[in-house]
Amino acid sequence: MMMQGIRKAGQSLVGKLLIALMFGFLIFSFAIWGIGDIFQGYGRNAVAMIGKREITIEQMRTAYQNEVQLLTRQQRRQITPEMARAIGLDQRVLSRLITEATLDQVGDRMGLAVSDDTVRDVIFNDPNMKNAAGAFDRNRFNELLRAIGLTEQAFVREQRAATMRQELAEMVIGGISAPVALQELGHRLRNERRDVAYAVIPETAAGEIAAPAEDVLKRYFEERKTSFRAPEFRSANVLALTADTLADPAKVSEADAKAHYETVKTQRYGSPERRTIQQIAFPSMEEAQAAKARIDAGETFEAIAAARNIAEADLALGTFAREGLFDPAVRDAAFALAQAAVSAPVQGGFGPVLLRVTEIEPARLKSFEEVADEVRKEVATSKAAALMTELHDKIEDQRASARPLSEIAQEFGMTIRPLGPVDSSLRKPDGTQDTQLPGGSATLTAIFGSDIGVDNEAIRLPNNGGYVWFEVTKIDPPRDRSFDEVKAEVERQWRADEVSAKLAAKARELIQRLDAGEAFATVVTAAGLKPEEANGLGRQDQSDALPQNVVSLIFGTPVGKSASASVDGTGRILFQVKAATVPPYMRTTEEAENFVRLFTSSVSDDVLTQYVRKLQKDLGVTLNQAAFRNATGGTQN
Repeated sequence: MMMQGIRKAGQSLVGKLLIALMFGFLIFSFAIWGIGDIFQGYGRNAVAMIGKREITIEQMRTAYQNEVQLLTRQQRRQITPEMARAIGLDQRVLSRLITEATLDQVGDRMGLAVSDDTVRDVIFNDPNMKNAAGAFDRNRFNELLRAIGLTEQAFVREQRAATMRQELAEMVIGGISAPVALQELGHRLRNERRDVAYAVIPETAAGEIAAPAEDVLKRYFEERKTSFRAPEFRSANVLALTADTLADPAKVSEADAKAHYETVKTQRYGSPERRTIQQIAFPSMEEAQAAKARIDAGETFEAIAAARNIAEADLALGTFAREGLFDPAVRDAAFALAQAAVSAPVQGGFGPVLLRVTEIEPARLKSFEEVADEVRKEVATSKAAALMTELHDKIEDQRASARPLSEIAQEFGMTIRPLGPVDSSLRKPDGTQDTQLPGGSATLTAIFGSDIGVDNEAIRLPNNGGYVWFEVTKIDPPRDRSFDEVKAEVERQWRADEVSAKLAAKARELIQRLDAGEAFATVVTAAGLKPEEANGLGRQDQSDALPQNVVSLIFGTPVGKSASASVDGTGRILFQVKAATVPPYMRTTEEAENFVRLFTSSVSDDVLTQYVRKLQKDLGVTLNQAAFRNATGGTQN
């Protein structure tokens, strides 16, 4: 059961932390139920009051700093207070503490307790605290305590409380199972198939759109002025340190390149021998031996196959490298044959066979001269990767002296990339798209989250791919643009809307005829359109002809009814749902078991959410905003 899984997970240190995070995320949207801004009658050192239990500033600060340190270790970079607040870490920690305090009070009120023996078993059975022999290791236990910053007594106390909360949750949702109706609904959503007839109404069907008058465009612009507003644009200097930027193939000596080639040539630049193989299968070894004797006496391989009613086209086993044949007996025999020779009977994995090799593609190894440029680039990149850490430290030393990136780049022979002005999607003011940044969206997001003059942390690229530094040099805030600035864009948008409106009107006319009972093919053909069909369409299927927005509408349209949807760059799709089928829901299948697990988990989470919400409403939750900011290093508003 799900709760048994939760209990099992909670028996380890990692599981305890995950359970805590789970409760934090689960209750995040409502944990601070009915929170006020100011304490009434409580001390200034309390961040929150849940019923009669306080969360002190020190508790909040310790929990928050532990989460920041954990995230720092996971990301392998320093997490600043600004970054932590940007991802809502402070709110998540507070939410978790409030949820824990809520459940703890309910457990106390119900007289729940966890025995010393249970806590001892949990700790002794934690795999993180066992040695290679599977026994509890006191030294590993002490190391873990140091890593999470808890004393033995504090850890035991936390483990006892976490176990009690899990038991309380199991009391609430341990017996819940997904209703059959919900399982059947999930089965329908996943397995329903629909047959549709459809036709494309192209943009040309809108006819000629007359040029708009100036006052029409101006009125259109005024009604949609905010959509033509210039977004924020930013300019920045970007410095990337990657193996590719450091690599210089021209500096790789021929000796080094040839040495690398010799090391990798077989795996990288060689293609193995491949053989095209035919086979005739026999029910017994005796029949295979008799057939081989007839071949040795002059009968052809094809004649033997014909006698067994095997067409010549069905003789082919395929073309394989040695590793591609999984049957070792067939593999060894086939790769021992000369071309056009027939093997002795082979006892294969599926019975006796005779083999013939019709073609042999010899193994080939590309020469050094053929791949010299590629080899030099590999060697240069490998050497550059080894230098990255050293150069990263030198660049950081220079940045600590407040030197601009342009000077640092010049000193180390690197190239600065001037960026901008661009918006948050890398679009330039003229509407063209700038090229992708090193580090991709992470770098762009960081640039738009920083400011001029800020000393930004280096962005570490995944898989030890390098580092990216940046400095924001200019910020152009969002602004309203005048009609004259965007006149061409306004006219394009006006024309697109006119085309869309005309196509929608045409589609409505055709749908009225279809709903009146006329045949789909007759209606669309008379309109100069080509009728198409798509059968067995699934809810997640999509194609160029039927993109996802059209498929979603198809599954929202009753059988026998028609509808239409716009498609960018195509025009409009008119369709009629011909049939909908759903296979019977077999509750004994593996799919059904998966549904039960999935929906039971979902229902259990919903029930637990409602339960904790009610508890917090009954207890009352109050927050001291000033103390919260004090504990997390936030600024005063």
